[in-house]
Amino acid sequence: MIRLLAVLALCAGLSPLALHATPTSPQARPVTGLEQSLRPLARPAEMIGDQVEGAQIVQAQATSNAAFERWIAGFRGRALAQGISPAVFDRAFRNVRYNTDVIQRDRNQAEFVKPIWEYLDTAVSDTRVTNGRRELRQNRRILQAIEDRYGVEKEVVVAVWGMESAYGAIRGDINVIEALATLAFDGRRGRFFESQLIAALQILQSGDTAPENMTGSWAGAMGHTQFIPTSYLAYAVDATGDGRRDIWSDDPTDALASTAAYLARFGWTRGQPWGVEVRLPQGFDYSSAQRDTTRMPSDWARLGVVGVDGRPVPDYGSASVLLPAGSQGAAFLVFRNFGVIERYNAADAYVIGVGHLSDRIGGGGPFAANWPRGDRGLLFAERRELQQRLTNAGFSTQGVDGKIGPNTIAAIRRYQSANGLIPDGYASLRLLERLR
Repeated sequence: MIRLLAVLALCAGLSPLALHATPTSPQARPVTGLEQSLRPLARPAEMIGDQVEGAQIVQAQATSNAAFERWIAGFRGRALAQGISPAVFDRAFRNVRYNTDVIQRDRNQAEFVKPIWEYLDTAVSDTRVTNGRRELRQNRRILQAIEDRYGVEKEVVVAVWGMESAYGAIRGDINVIEALATLAFDGRRGRFFESQLIAALQILQSGDTAPENMTGSWAGAMGHTQFIPTSYLAYAVDATGDGRRDIWSDDPTDALASTAAYLARFGWTRGQPWGVEVRLPQGFDYSSAQRDTTRMPSDWARLGVVGVDGRPVPDYGSASVLLPAGSQGAAFLVFRNFGVIERYNAADAYVIGVGHLSDRIGGGGPFAANWPRGDRGLLFAERRELQQRLTNAGFSTQGVDGKIGPNTIAAIRRYQSANGLIPDGYASLRLLERLR
């Protein structure tokens, strides 16, 4: 699900920024087809309720509600034992019902993952870039003060805002207490969601917001930059100085400052790019294109890895080569700041999206390399098949789960090397067809 669920957090206890915003109202803008929040590898599939008879839905919901009410009664005791006051609990749970929509979304994650180029077409669309530049202009004083306080470039903060909620236009309108209670009761990840529910109640008890204002996504992520409750408690900051860490209101100041504080907390280096697009030499050793193989850019340049302008990349810090679409797509030198953005969302597509969007908002141009647009992403069943066929061929992926992680990439590289292919570790349809 969401590695977004390891999201945002900020140094609690830091003195608030003396900022007072006059922000635009995100909700006042029309939302275009390209203005949407983006969480790669975590997008819910289309709802399937129309495949179920209405009477069955009503019966299932009634049954769930009865058991749900009993669960709430038991949970109330656990919450009170952890310091939640009866008044706060009872107000928060007033009119809360078992939410079948939340369960459907949780159970029906998309089986298809977009190729990186299709993802970036939306993530860094002309619309998103234009809107990001407008938000940067209109909130420049606030954003500059945030950058000065936390050392995180304002373009990066705006890019996270754009990726997470389309600059505040899509913050989620689901009652967070209801969503988290439904997911905790459901039990599939009950312990995790119950911990988030306790944290949400602690937020209410602190007075930062009221139950009717605590809205968010179906999975409990909240506000302009989509905090989960435990991350909010640990890291959110009051940047306006009003005594509340309000990430829900139309004023985005607290949310934007919290984003910067979170990135700073995990080691953001001001002045260092997330990554730089590079050109690889003929005969490049693709086995060295791994995150744990790092060199200074000047050392990479001696091996023929240079910027797309043909010049060595400046020595911003140690970097590794990243090939998000294998040998046929764009190549990057990525720096420590790439890993900091990963703390927000671990998917490479998301990190590249945030990084490239921030560059474009700051006036940069599109990537120079072409993508293999004739390819398509693998379906979940195909990813499992790829893992199984690799394992059967003697290149174990250490499990068959449909997730293309380090073990599967390593297995692909071994297979490619053994068969005279470029060992770029890329899980393509062409590779699967070869294994068949």
